[in-house]
Amino acid sequence: MSNTKVLPLIEPESDAVAPCCPPLTERPFTAEEAETAARMFKALGDPVRLRLFSAVASHEGGEACVCDISDVGVSQPTVSHHLKKLKEAGLLTSERRGTWVYYRVEPSVLAAMGKLLMIAPAAA
Repeated sequence: MSNTKVLPLIEPESDAVAPCCPPLTERPFTAEEAETAARMFKALGDPVRLRLFSAVASHEGGEACVCDISDVGVSQPTVSHHLKKLKEAGLLTSERRGTWVYYRVEPSVLAAMGKLLMIAPAAA
């Protein structure tokens, strides 16, 4: 007997995904859209943060305990600082379970980031 569970896919055209901004090629950003996108890109612009974000996003089960992702070549307080910055940028969510904090990248965040970097469809 298998314990495999089929999970629904997030469709790229789904209305459930609300990107922060339109695709870069659609129109110029408003000041607010630029601030939001810049905050995300700035958070990911640090190699340690990018490694942590990737570690969480690719971790089995879609979430990672801080104890599972802290081996990125910096001290634990520095890891915590970088995770906090990723959280403040809206890229991670977290939940405390006992003494450990578990981090998750919401599928909608990845889908929204993908939409931002897509080429806008040609006007009909």
